[in-house]
Order: sequence, then structure tokens, then C-alpha cells
Amino acid sequence: MANSNNVTRKFTMKEKLASLGPGFVIVGSFIGPGTVTSCTLAGATYGFTLFWCVVFSVIAVIVMQGMAARIGIITQEGLAENMKHDFADRPLLRNILCGLVIIAITIGGLAYMGGDLTGTAMGASALTGIPTRIMAPILGVIVLIVLLFVGDAVKYLEKLLSVCVTIMAIVFMMTMLIVRPDFGELLRGCIPTVPKGGLMTCLSLIGTTVVPYNMFLHAASAQRTWHTKEELPLCMFGTTVPMIVGGVITGSILITSAVVMRGMSVNNAMDMAVQLEGTLGSFAQPFMALGLLCAGISSALCSPISVSYVLAGLFDWKTDGSDKRFLASSAIILIVGIIISAVGTNPLALIMTAQAVNGIALPVVVGVTLYLASRQQIMGEYKNNMLQNILGLMIFAISLVLGISSFIGVFAG
Repeated sequence: MANSNNVTRKFTMKEKLASLGPGFVIVGSFIGPGTVTSCTLAGATYGFTLFWCVVFSVIAVIVMQGMAARIGIITQEGLAENMKHDFADRPLLRNILCGLVIIAITIGGLAYMGGDLTGTAMGASALTGIPTRIMAPILGVIVLIVLLFVGDAVKYLEKLLSVCVTIMAIVFMMTMLIVRPDFGELLRGCIPTVPKGGLMTCLSLIGTTVVPYNMFLHAASAQRTWHTKEELPLCMFGTTVPMIVGGVITGSILITSAVVMRGMSVNNAMDMAVQLEGTLGSFAQPFMALGLLCAGISSALCSPISVSYVLAGLFDWKTDGSDKRFLASSAIILIVGIIISAVGTNPLALIMTAQAVNGIALPVVVGVTLYLASRQQIMGEYKNNMLQNILGLMIFAISLVLGISSFIGVFAG
């Protein structure tokens, strides 16, 4: 939601389509096995009741990713660099914030990596018949090779994830339309209510979409992609459209599970395929497997790069292959994820752990992003307007509830 004062340049449709790449990287990052599983559980357990969480998450991710991208363009620095510079005169607070971000995002990235590879392997195993514990390390090694040996992996990642997200959108939207949901009941699900015992599921739906390290990644991507204030509307288009597509995918999964699985037990996302056989017949398992495979690949590719971007900003590394520390951090995240997936660790437990850890960091990152985007000294005339600040404060309040609940959950669990 960038301010548009003094910005009059018109952009061609070709330029607009080209601007979607960074946004699709973010969508590819947050739509992984965790999102598929969380939405499946929410629909099966509560029907359409928590659909409002999806609507809120889409609004929240558009607002916060838009702020992060705008910071990247105006300052030509990443979120981490801005955080360090602006808190330079308060070293204790700066060190606390940086330390919390490093610990939470690194641990969360490690947990997500193992869960993403295992979740991806579920889809691949359903298509190939190869056991998950064998398929997961194979996929992990492929991702590792891509990151280490493909020059400017982020550029190719944008194109690959655009394809993956498009496939996911087609698969899950087709499935949703085929099961024919009750749209009256769906509209009632847009009214915010939290059913008994549903708080953690509600927070999980929000936490799988509004991911802390994605704000760092988007600021860095925007900085690399756009260099002038006149390009802010193009950036906003490239942020809003992919986030809406991501929301459609997320909502389609919840809606489908609410129609075909309500009241049924869910152990993993592939359980949905069994319930779709009456509608899709022999195509049910391939449809679900393909959707889960694309979701897992996109998230598995993004997680290590996202963590590396955060660390690079905090430790002043270069964000390309010329800095071995940047590559090494991505490789370490991936290798640990490969090990976790190879030993057969429960992917759902990993995903829930990652959500809890990221939930603790979320209010910090949301608060810092909101603060920086509101600073006249940093953003000048492109600082947040009143509406953006109101929306940001609402998102911060929700993320704070999520963070406190996650903190309690970590120690209680």
C-alpha cells in the first residue's frame, strides 16, 4: 500500500506480469505442507467457521509484505540493515531484537525445512511409490544442488515458484469447485468467531501465512528488483496479486476439507485425497499429491534462502554466491532438514514446533516493520498513512496474541 504522491508513470501489462516474481516467491514460501495440513485440519474439524482467519491472513500479508517491500525500495536496504541502523543509538535493544530474530528464525527455518521435505515427499511418494523416508533426502539433495550450483538461484526461483503456485491454484480451485460448497455457509464463516478449543487452530492458520522471515526476504527482493520511487505502484501490484492468489489457494483447501471431511480424522494432508475419491475418482490421489508436491517444493526452496537473507542483513554478508557464508548458511539449513527427514521425524510435530517458534518472533518482526515504515526519517513522504498504521496495529495486536500463545505452548509442550 505505497503512497502514490508524485508517482504518475504508467506501466505496461508486460511490466506488471514481470513484477509478480518476488511476490510469488513469498507465496511459494508460505504455502507449504504446513499450510495444506493446517487448512485441512481446520476445515475437517470446524467446517467453515475459521474461514475468516484466511481472509484476515490475506489482508495481513498484503499489508505487511507491502510495508517490507516499500522499505526495501525507498531505503535500498533490507529490513535487517534498517533495523540495525535505526536502533544503533540503543545498542541493548538492538542486540536483544537481533538476537531474538536470529534464534527464532534459524530454529524455525530448521524445523520447517525438515517438515517441508517430508511433506513434499508425501506427494512424491504417492506419485512414485518410493517410501517417504527415501524420497525426502533425495528431494533435499536436489534442492541443495540447485542452491549451490545454479547461478543467481533467486532469479530462477521466481520463475519456478510462479509455475508451482499456478499449478497449486489450478489444482485446489478445481477441487473446491467440484465439491460445490454452500456459499451461504461460507459467507457466515467470514464473521470472526473462535469455536471452543479452536484458538490454536485459528492462530495456526494465521501463523502459516504471515511468516516473519518472509518480510526480510521481500524487502531484500524488492531492493534487488526495483530502484526508484516511481516503481512503487508496480511493486504494490506485484505484491497484492500473488498474495491474493495465495489466499485463494489457502481458502480452497479449507473449503474443500470442510465439505468432504467435516468430522473426520486427519493425520496428514494426503488424507484429503481419500475423501475426494467419490468426486474425483481415480484422479483424487494424483490431484492431491501434485498439489502437495508443488507446495512442498516451493516452501523447501524458499526456507533456506529466507533464513540466509535474514542472517546476511544482520551480519553484513553479501546476498549472492560470492559470499560463502551466505551459501553455507543455506546449505546448513538444508542439510539439517535432510537429516531430520531421513530419520522419519513426525512432520506434523515439526511444523507445529516451527509455527510456535515463528509465532514468538512474529510480533517482534511485525512491530519493527510497522515502526520503520512509519518513520519520517527513513521513509520521508512514503511513510505509512493513517489507514496503513491502523491496519498494521491491528495485525500487531493479533500477532502479539499469537506470540504469547506460542510462547506458552512451547514451554507447556
